[in-house]
Amino acid sequence: MKLYREFSTQEEIDAHYNVLGNVADPDGIIAAWAERSEAAVERLECRLSVRYGPTLAEYCDVFPAGPAAPVHVFIHGGYWRRFSARDHDFVVPQLVAAGLTVVVVNYALCPTVSLDEIVRQVRAAIAWTYGHAGEVGADPSRLTISGHSAGGHLTAMALLTDWAGDYGLPADLIKGAVAISGLYDLGFLPYSYIQPKVQATWDQVARLSPIRHVPPAAPPLLVAVGGDETDEFRRQSRDFHTAWRSAGLPGDFLEPTGKHHLTVLEELERSDSGLTRALVRIARA
Repeated sequence: MKLYREFSTQEEIDAHYNVLGNVADPDGIIAAWAERSEAAVERLECRLSVRYGPTLAEYCDVFPAGPAAPVHVFIHGGYWRRFSARDHDFVVPQLVAAGLTVVVVNYALCPTVSLDEIVRQVRAAIAWTYGHAGEVGADPSRLTISGHSAGGHLTAMALLTDWAGDYGLPADLIKGAVAISGLYDLGFLPYSYIQPKVQATWDQVARLSPIRHVPPAAPPLLVAVGGDETDEFRRQSRDFHTAWRSAGLPGDFLEPTGKHHLTVLEELERSDSGLTRALVRIARA
């Protein structure tokens, strides 16, 4: 019996979706992220742990880039159950150097909260950023977003938001987006090693799989995935990009060669990488 696509066992599914199991020394890489994030906070002007919602987890780190700067919201990954905004501040320096005010979003994690609540919190953070960007001199009319892994999924979910109907904000609040190594079909989750933490229901799988809900209108979206990621992560990104473009929506696809699920994010630390150049181009359009 097939569980998900051509896969009949959890072991087969986990072989593709256990990203740290396919990476050499993931703990060392992640520890280095934390060190470089701490260095970024020490070096850059920033406002840390700024609350956008009522719970302790609902905060963001804000890195101003100067008057009238475009504002960019970054959403971290960790399979909805790990990491924080502070662990990902290392992605900020090159973006600020390129003239972007950056807001790194934190959110509560599974299983303390549900997938639906995480989606709600990220949407609330984006709405908060639109309303408060002017307090650090940024231009809320030039707001873009990006996210990595689970953050790529949350980026896609943000693009499905009815900003006018649900928030009373401009329908085109988000002017562009970059989804990096995201998850767009959650059908694998209930059969995976992630399920005990995420506790996804079949209703959530249906509602929260972006590929099942491609909108009729949306801003430009760059879908990126590392060339050395697992077949399933690369397939998910290709399929979502294809569905996006087939709906007539603007977007591009980028697959940096030689990059796995963690090192693809580190491309944002290089001003000359294709990923950084593409993100900055979208943010400054």
